[in-house]
Amino acid sequence: MRRGIAATALVASFALAATACGGSDSGDKADGPVTITWWDTSNATNEAPTYQALIKDFEAANKDIKVKYVNVPFDQAQNKFDTAAGASGAPDVLRSDVGWTPAFAKKGYFLPLDGTEALADQAKFKPNLIKQAQYDGKTYGVPFVTDTLALVYNKQLFEKAGVEAPKTWDDLKAAAATIKSKTGVDGYWGSTAAYYAQTFLYGEGTDTVDAAAKKITVNSDAAKKGYGTWLSLFSGKGLHKADTTADAYAHIQDAFVNGKVAAIIQGPWEITNFYKGSAFTDKSNLGIATVPAGSSGKAGAPTGGHNLSVYAGSDSAHQKAAEKFVGFMTSAKSQTQIALKNSTLPTRDDAYTAEVKADPGIAGYQSVLSSAQPRVALPEYSSLLTPLDTELLKIAGGKESLDKGLGNAETALAKLVPDFSK
Repeated sequence: MRRGIAATALVASFALAATACGGSDSGDKADGPVTITWWDTSNATNEAPTYQALIKDFEAANKDIKVKYVNVPFDQAQNKFDTAAGASGAPDVLRSDVGWTPAFAKKGYFLPLDGTEALADQAKFKPNLIKQAQYDGKTYGVPFVTDTLALVYNKQLFEKAGVEAPKTWDDLKAAAATIKSKTGVDGYWGSTAAYYAQTFLYGEGTDTVDAAAKKITVNSDAAKKGYGTWLSLFSGKGLHKADTTADAYAHIQDAFVNGKVAAIIQGPWEITNFYKGSAFTDKSNLGIATVPAGSSGKAGAPTGGHNLSVYAGSDSAHQKAAEKFVGFMTSAKSQTQIALKNSTLPTRDDAYTAEVKADPGIAGYQSVLSSAQPRVALPEYSSLLTPLDTELLKIAGGKESLDKGLGNAETALAKLVPDFSK
């Protein structure tokens, strides 16, 4: 995409990179504080104010360091950082999606943090989350927030219909039909997005690729079965039809928080928004359960979240300052404060205080973390979802068959991981 950027836009991107970098262009004085830049990719309304308050606390405790805070929209951050780092200038700290971390580490954009002040408390973090921050034996980020998908449901509607949280996808279909009969409300509304469809693959014991075997598995029999179940949940009594519009995410979320649909699959990043809806003014009405299991008998959902990573292209002074800042932001005290303000899930056990767990959303999602499945340790892994998003949208909208769509996805994935067999 960047090959077609006009010269003026390219110059602008380089200028952004230069100002973002914590090096000599940052305006630091020899005898003054070091200024580091943090690109935060969180929700600017719900989460960012908490981080900005913590920055003030950090600066008060570290007079020799200033933090320039920049909120970058999540859907733009990956490409923006790639451009900035490729131009030899990027923010000193990036709130990096766990799926981006290995790719940027492979390119040499992230600094290994093993043995640094940033990872001084490494033993306190959940081991599977540290593993997700690693690439080729080194650790390139500190787990900042974690998440996974769960079945979230309206307890009052479920109780009115006399149904319980479903254990399998067949149970969900039956519950949806009963909820529709008893309440007049749809029981379930699914997403067409590939990330959400991963739960159906995990329920069949498969994934888009088998990294160990270097094989593309998105069109395997197991994957077809999983995606077949996913597709079947867009038609039937109490099952909302697929929304293939650009605003599908917002439509699904709005319907759920206002009691117009009884259950959806969603992550904890929406906890604060759940509580803003008319259906959850009483927070205890929010039900959270492990995603239903597939025919394998096991339930699984992708492990998501974000790491704080340090740019490898800045000078030593800025890297040291960035490491100290990352250590502060991921400390037990900071993570506790973040959880209480933002209702996000901490990445270290000592941040799950009694006060934090008093939030039913956090407690509920913490209870389903055991079903979270780590992503494949493959730099290209997160990019595999892009062609799947395109094909699944067509399949759900009835524009192509499941077989054709998965065949197209397999061909597209082969271009992204050319050394993998089909």
